[in-house]
Amino acid sequence: MKIGFDHKKYLEEQSKYILERVNNFDKLYLEFGGKLIGDLHAKRILPGFDENAKIKVLQHMKDQLEVVICVYAGDIERNKVRGDYGITYDMEVLRLIDDLRAYDLDVNSVVITRFEGQPATTVFINKLERMGIKVYKHAPTKGYPTDVDTIVSDEGYGANPYIETTKPIVVVTAPGPNSGKLGTCLSQLYHENKRGNSVGYSKFETFPVWNLPLKHPVNIAYEAATVDLKDVNMIDSFHLEKYGETSVNYNRDLELFPVLKKIIEKITGKESIFQSPTDMGVNRVGFGIIDDEVVREASKQEIIRRYFKTACEYKKGQFDKSAYDTIKLIMEQVGLKPEDRKVVIPSRDYSAKLKESAHKSDTCPVVALELEDGTILTGKGSNLMNASAAVILNAIKHLANILDDMHLLSPAILEPIVNLKTKTLASRTPELSCEEILMALSVSAVTNPTAYAAMEKLPMLKGAQAHSTTILSKTDEQTFRELGIDVTCDPEYPSQNLYYAN
Repeated sequence: MKIGFDHKKYLEEQSKYILERVNNFDKLYLEFGGKLIGDLHAKRILPGFDENAKIKVLQHMKDQLEVVICVYAGDIERNKVRGDYGITYDMEVLRLIDDLRAYDLDVNSVVITRFEGQPATTVFINKLERMGIKVYKHAPTKGYPTDVDTIVSDEGYGANPYIETTKPIVVVTAPGPNSGKLGTCLSQLYHENKRGNSVGYSKFETFPVWNLPLKHPVNIAYEAATVDLKDVNMIDSFHLEKYGETSVNYNRDLELFPVLKKIIEKITGKESIFQSPTDMGVNRVGFGIIDDEVVREASKQEIIRRYFKTACEYKKGQFDKSAYDTIKLIMEQVGLKPEDRKVVIPSRDYSAKLKESAHKSDTCPVVALELEDGTILTGKGSNLMNASAAVILNAIKHLANILDDMHLLSPAILEPIVNLKTKTLASRTPELSCEEILMALSVSAVTNPTAYAAMEKLPMLKGAQAHSTTILSKTDEQTFRELGIDVTCDPEYPSQNLYYAN
């Protein structure tokens, strides 16, 4: 893989600028934009970026910081799911706590934002408290967002309980966007100022990259990733007017800035040090780019992946038509076609060939996979295993130089699994999934040297690209993710089944 980003330089720059902000105050509330851990979007568009770079920045200053996690009660109530992991926001809070502790970071508490006694949220609060996690409940802020006098009063932020913090940096993060991070930070600023403490606010940001051009593919890829939120990149007019310097921000921050500035000034009783949304951010990503062409190409490929993801989410009813129309417009603006992803045409061509030979009307499930050396392999669905499982077996056989006609798994191993699945467990989908096939392979590898040799090649699939002619099951999506394979799908279901889809 060609490298376009200097991870070490980014760590140094970001850490330095955070500490500079801290030095201006007794305490800094640092709102985290984007994913704190496992930022795969940044990793894909900035080759060389460590997906856990942000958590490593914090780990460098772990003795000086504690973490507050915000989650919106409404997201818990409607079982909102985090798309990349396929888990609900309440479960993501638990996962986040575990991961932060694994990095030896101090988790202060969980804040339930806009809490109005919702039943499912109350159950979650009880669960957290009985596991020893401190929980604070913040109601909707009276007067927000226009009535600044009410917002900055005992009826507004003053109605929230004060979160007891002790360290100079308080990181405020969340499972996803619109979780109430900013409101939590401002509420704390209000309480801290009433206590006579000198505190500040900043935002740890990654995208959009303020010092790249507005239409740079990196910034357009951010728009593609947030079409469901309707985020649009814009020139920061406040920054341009104040400093005569062009910088990029996004619509929500620009729309909110005048009110946010007034709130901060009302809380502190003095003029804000921030003259623009860009001023508020600590974002040194742009300074880590060392090969612009590599980053541009990686970003274009990410835009195509986002196109397929949006198309599938629209098919499933998760996204509205405006999101789908927006991603199509983004593709046109950048001059991209779905077929510019190398694995798309091989998968579709093979599927069409199978469909023609079988005289079928339905799409034939096929997955094409591109290895790091450019080799493209395919796998088709069958009565025994699905296309995802087939292509993984074909790929590791290729990497292990095993003949194509040699079977890695004997019927003696597979038949009992199929019988268990269909007869004992009464599954309506007899074909084995990718995960089930890999489990069978690991058992077979104990006594079969060929299977062992193939299984040893699984780590080499990390970074591979794949495309499926049909929407993958959540199980197969998760297996591809765990193997480090970037997979996209055509927005077609593998069968006419409504519930028993693969």
